[in-house]
Amino acid sequence: MPHAIAILGAVMFAVAMVALSRALGWVTDNLLTPGLGGDGVEGTGVEDRTLITGFLVILAIAALRGGGAIIRRYYLSMAESKTKGTWRSQIYDQYLAQPLSFHRSRPTGELIAHADNDLVVAGMVLRPLAFAVATVVLAILAIISLSLVHWAFGLVAVVILPILFVLNQGYSTRVAGPAADVQAAVAAVTGVAHESFDGVMVVKTLGRSDDEVERMRAVSEDLKEKRLVVGRLRAVFEPLLEVLPNLGIIVLLLIGANLIASDSASVGDVVGAMSLFSVLGLPIRVVGFFLQSMPSSVVALERIDKVIDLTKPVDHAGTVTDLPEGPLGLRFNSVGFAHGDNVVLDSFDLDISPGETVALVGATGSGKTTLLEIAAGLVDAASGTVMLGDVSYKNLQPRARANRLGMVFQESFLFAQSIRENITMGDTAVPDAIEQATRASRAHEFILETDDGYDTVVGERGVTLSGGQRQRVALARALFRAPSLLLLDDATSAVDPTIEAEILQGLNGHDTTVLMVAHRLSTIMLADRVAFLEDGKIAATGTHEELLQFDGYKTLVQAYEVRA
Repeated sequence: MPHAIAILGAVMFAVAMVALSRALGWVTDNLLTPGLGGDGVEGTGVEDRTLITGFLVILAIAALRGGGAIIRRYYLSMAESKTKGTWRSQIYDQYLAQPLSFHRSRPTGELIAHADNDLVVAGMVLRPLAFAVATVVLAILAIISLSLVHWAFGLVAVVILPILFVLNQGYSTRVAGPAADVQAAVAAVTGVAHESFDGVMVVKTLGRSDDEVERMRAVSEDLKEKRLVVGRLRAVFEPLLEVLPNLGIIVLLLIGANLIASDSASVGDVVGAMSLFSVLGLPIRVVGFFLQSMPSSVVALERIDKVIDLTKPVDHAGTVTDLPEGPLGLRFNSVGFAHGDNVVLDSFDLDISPGETVALVGATGSGKTTLLEIAAGLVDAASGTVMLGDVSYKNLQPRARANRLGMVFQESFLFAQSIRENITMGDTAVPDAIEQATRASRAHEFILETDDGYDTVVGERGVTLSGGQRQRVALARALFRAPSLLLLDDATSAVDPTIEAEILQGLNGHDTTVLMVAHRLSTIMLADRVAFLEDGKIAATGTHEELLQFDGYKTLVQAYEVRA
C-alpha cells in the first residue's frame, strides 16, 4: 500500500509539471507579453482579473506539485524502510533457522555481506521507483501536451524520449555483469576484514599484520578495478542522458522561432514547450538512476533471494511439546553420522541414566563433539534414534528439547553485554537464581571482583575475561536454566584442575544428567561412568579403573596424564 500511495503522489507531481508548462505559456501570452507591450488598463496591458487568475492558477498547480512531492517522499520512505526491514528479518530468520552445517560451509563475511551491503544495494531502486513509474505517465502527458500545441513540438518529444529509453536500456544491459562482479568483490573484502579482525590474536602473535594488510590491499584493488569498469560505463552513458533533454530544448527554440515568425505558434506556446522539456530532464535522470541502479540491485536481490529461498529444516512432526523437569536419561540407538565419505559414528549405542555423569573419552576425531552436537540437536543423525527421557527426538518438538538441554562448548562465546545479561539471555530471574548458577560454576567470586560486578560489560566475544572465566560464565548460563541434560564439550579445559573438581562436584546439587567430553584424567575420575569411543563406536564403558584393562583406553589416559 505505501508503494501505491507513493506512486499516486508521483503521478500528481507529474500532472502538475505538465499543467505548469501550459500555465506558463498562458501567463506569457496573457500577462507578460501584454505587459511588456504597454497596452491596456493603466498602461500595463493586463486586466486585474487576468492577473489574479494567473496567480491563482500558478498557486494551485504549485500546491498540487508540492502535495504530490510530499506524498511521494513520505510514503516512499515508509515503503523503503518497511521493505528493507522485511528483507532483513527474513535474512536473519533464515540464518538462524539453518543447520550448523550451513554456517560451517560459508564464510562469515559472505553472510554479513548479504545482511548488510546487499540489503543496501538491493534497496537503491526503491527510492526512485515511484518517480520512475510516474515518469511513464509524465512522458505520455508531455507528448500529448506538446502535440496539442503543435505537431512539430510533439515530434521532438517522440524522437528524444525513445532515444533516452534506448540509452538507459543499453546501459542496464552492459552494466549487469560488472555489477555482479562488484557485489562478489565486496563480499570478498568483507570476508578478509572479518577474518583479520576476528583473528587479531593470531595475526599479532605470528607477526602477520603486513601480510593481512597486503591481503586486504589485493582484494580492495580487485574491488576498485571492478568498480572502475562500472564507472567507465557510467561516464559514457550519464553525459548522454544529461545532454539529450538540453538538445531537445535547443531544437524546440529553433522550431519555435520559425513558428512564431509564421504566426503558427505564440511566444507562450514556445515558452511552455521549452519549460516542459527543461523539467523533463529531472524525471528522466531519475529513471536513468533507477535503471543504473537496477542491475546492481537485481544482482544484490538475487543474492538475498537465494538466502530467503533456502529450505528451512522441517521441524519434527512430533506432538510432544514439553518434558518433565529434573534429570532425564539420554539414549543413542544405532546412531550413524558421516562427513561425506568419512564415517564419524557407526551404529553408535549408549544409554545414560537420569542423574548420571558420563565422560566421553576418545582420540581426536573419534566423534565426541559430533555426538554432543547430535544430542543438542545442532546436527541430525544420519541414521538411528536419539531419545531424551522416553521420547524420541523425531517425536519431540525442537523447542521442548532446547528447554531441557544445556550445552557449554570449549570455546565459550559471550556477547558484548553485561555478565548478568550473558547469563540470563533476556530471561527474567531473581538475583538468587543467578547467584546459585554462578556459585555452582565457581564464577561468583571473580564476578564480584570486577568493576561493576554482575553489571560489568564484557568485550566482544568476552575478550575482557580470561578463557577460564568465560567458560565459568558460559557454564553458569547453562545451569541458570536448570537443564535436565547438561552437555559439556571440554567446557572446563581452561579452568585449573582444583576449580574444575569443585565445579563438577557442585553439579551434583543441580539434579541434572551430565554428558561431558573429557581430556583430563582428573575430569575422568569425577565421572560416574566412562564411555570409551573408538572407530565411531563405544569400545567399552565402565569406571576408570575397569577400563584400564583396555590397551587403547590405557594408552590414551596415560597420554592425558603425561600432558597434564
